[in-house]
Amino acid sequence: MSAPRRPVVLLRPVPGDSVIHRLWAGTKLIAVAALGVLLTFYPGWVPIAFVAGVVLVTAVLARIPRGAVPSIPAWLWLIVALGGVTAAFAAGEPYLTVAGTEFGLGGLLNFLRITAVALVLLGLGALVSWTTNVAEVAPAVSTLGRPLRLFRLPVDDWAVTLALALRAFPMLIDEFSVLYAARRLRPRERPESRRARRKQWAAELVDLLAAAVTVSLRRADEMGDAITARGGAGQISAYPSRPHAADYVALAVIAVVCGLAGYVEAFTFLATS
Repeated sequence: MSAPRRPVVLLRPVPGDSVIHRLWAGTKLIAVAALGVLLTFYPGWVPIAFVAGVVLVTAVLARIPRGAVPSIPAWLWLIVALGGVTAAFAAGEPYLTVAGTEFGLGGLLNFLRITAVALVLLGLGALVSWTTNVAEVAPAVSTLGRPLRLFRLPVDDWAVTLALALRAFPMLIDEFSVLYAARRLRPRERPESRRARRKQWAAELVDLLAAAVTVSLRRADEMGDAITARGGAGQISAYPSRPHAADYVALAVIAVVCGLAGYVEAFTFLATS
């Protein structure tokens, strides 16, 4: 009997207390942004390895259990394999000679590099989700966006909107899962003609969308009442939020990693050109 597949768990912090959990939410956002910019300008194997090392070390320090990592479905592996085979037809340098036949590995290596970039970025986002309380994000965004207030930009409104979106996302996922499970349990008659099956599918889709909209409006109404009872939306971003000594150390480490990775990648490029 195969083991049950582990679902995707995001926007819900993993229980526990570690140095990563205690970091300011703004520090984590800055770190993700800095590493993302690094991979944008230097998407080579050396920066990817540096960022992957940061992800692994951070996961160990945060004591992220193995069960928090979702299972990868088989169909996703098939899509990745199909993409790799398709990219391999692009050929290009370097070349590999097998039995007198020359194969270009450039397209395949580029595909693998892009896939690795996507994986490490997903890992960074997952770590922030697993170690950060959603309630800490809005005050951190409000603090980071304080210089933008000089330009009369609604930073607090942006922070509140982001906080509400992050709070509503897990709830809506649960509601949609319940709706989908209820739809599967409902008895259905299988039409004989293809046209009737299409009509049945369209009707079920309309019913499911209507139910999803109704559930979303009900959740929004409940959240609005809860926010009003707690003093209004302004209280979401008004919570005191500022970095501490450990946050400056973490930002210094990220700066060193970005600088070292960029220097090694640039030196490698100049040496091979």
